[in-house]
Amino acid sequence: MSQLGNYVKFFSFILKYYNSSVLKSASDTIVNDTVIDVQENYDRKPQELVEDLKQMGPAYVKLGQLLSTRPDLLPDDYLLALSELQDDVETISFEEIRKIFEEETGARLSKAFQSFDPEPLASASIGQVHRAVLPSGRWVVVKIQRPDIRKKFIDDLDTLREMAALAVKHSKEAKKYDLTTIIEELRIILLNELDYTKEFQNLEHLRYNLRNFPRLIIPEPVQDYSTSRVLTMDYIQGKKITEISPLTKTETDFTPLIDELTESYMQQIIVDGLVHADPHPGNIHVTGDGKMALMDLGMVARFSTTIQEKIMKLLIGMSRKNGDEITDALLEMSEYDSHEADVKSFRKEINRLVMNSTASHAEDMQTGRALIHMNRVAANHFIRIATELNILGKIMLNLDQIIAVLTPKYDLQQAIQKFMDNIVNQKIKQDLNSGNIYSFLLDNKKLAENLPYRLNKISENLANNEFELRINALDEKRVTDGFQKVANRITSGLIIAAMIIGAALLMRIPSSYTIMGYGILPFLFFMIAIGLGLYLIYNILFKDEDLKKRK
Repeated sequence: MSQLGNYVKFFSFILKYYNSSVLKSASDTIVNDTVIDVQENYDRKPQELVEDLKQMGPAYVKLGQLLSTRPDLLPDDYLLALSELQDDVETISFEEIRKIFEEETGARLSKAFQSFDPEPLASASIGQVHRAVLPSGRWVVVKIQRPDIRKKFIDDLDTLREMAALAVKHSKEAKKYDLTTIIEELRIILLNELDYTKEFQNLEHLRYNLRNFPRLIIPEPVQDYSTSRVLTMDYIQGKKITEISPLTKTETDFTPLIDELTESYMQQIIVDGLVHADPHPGNIHVTGDGKMALMDLGMVARFSTTIQEKIMKLLIGMSRKNGDEITDALLEMSEYDSHEADVKSFRKEINRLVMNSTASHAEDMQTGRALIHMNRVAANHFIRIATELNILGKIMLNLDQIIAVLTPKYDLQQAIQKFMDNIVNQKIKQDLNSGNIYSFLLDNKKLAENLPYRLNKISENLANNEFELRINALDEKRVTDGFQKVANRITSGLIIAAMIIGAALLMRIPSSYTIMGYGILPFLFFMIAIGLGLYLIYNILFKDEDLKKRK
């Protein structure tokens, strides 16, 4: 019955938006050759879509947040609205919170904490956060997962997966947008967020990776009171970026803090490969002692070594405002059909985009928006850029917002260029660690063992004039056989033609022995010539085709 309700809910949503100009705009974005910068008037407003997703349930809220990283699917106004999408949910009762904590940890709430605030600090779709104090006096926050939330999410995800598979089977648009991959990506993200042990590990890894950035704070998790449904970590007292007063911004120089934040993200992206993927202003707090805390590590991105190197090239190209370097980096991380994709026009448009981007201050220039724009240009030219670029664009878009609020005159591109030398050195050191060197030595062990013998053999053959170089560029025998075959066919054709003409002339001479009114000898010559001609035609039509297939 609940599954039927999920289907009804889903189809009601689809019926509302199926013929919407929003989706038509997304389709046009892919097909048309020009990028539309000016937003049109749509029959469905961004906030209306946001509210509808909230009504649909938490899984659809997460889907909306995922779609905010897909500039190839939706217009800019919708991307912005979806990136700020937060669900409105009822709070869980304190008794329910106590029950879940005690079932999960096996410890009584009253014994585990010196005090526990029954009023939640925050309440979201997956969990609810409370402030507490450990017996040691350490302030912590405890995140408790909502009861039965896993089942609700999985039911909605199953519905979405079934509907996506059906849509891809019957709709060219759904297949073009690779809808099943989007839903599968959502499933992976949600299942990771539903397991708090993943966030526990993210906190520990990021704390270690960013240990050399003294102005950045990552909450330390508490092992004893953390499970797959409960996460306990340090309570960081600070203000959200958006809550800092104009007077504080005027009186405080946030440049050193932003320098450290920018460099830390360059390191996460290019060196570590583990990135805090949701650094929006609500997740970044400034503390009273002038430090910055990164909150909510449920969503992280992982970049492979190959992608890291390509992103490094891209960011270096952007910092230099070199359109060709940027285009080369984008093409390296893309998939495209050389017959379908217009690479030449793509390169021209990226160069035009870079030349028109003359702003340098954070209040005017948005690196994240530029990356999203590049992704859209690629889609217009039938070039499919790696998903990691969508994630990078979303991360940089959030960083742009933070930097613009705290240091409006900050030159992000110059900062990236300044930090890149240090980041590249770290990357080289990482690549040259003992594990990588050992792997390299193993790969080249056989080459090192066999090289002396092979060099000795080559020099010996050269000395004895026995060195041979074989190039299979042209099969001489095959070409000669082909010419001979053509010559034989021409000769046979001439002989058959002569026999037919000769037979026709002899038929005019009267004879006492006839067949069908013609002399026997010319008639036999004529039939033999016809037979040979038919045999030659058969060989040309069928035997040559068989040879062609064998090739």
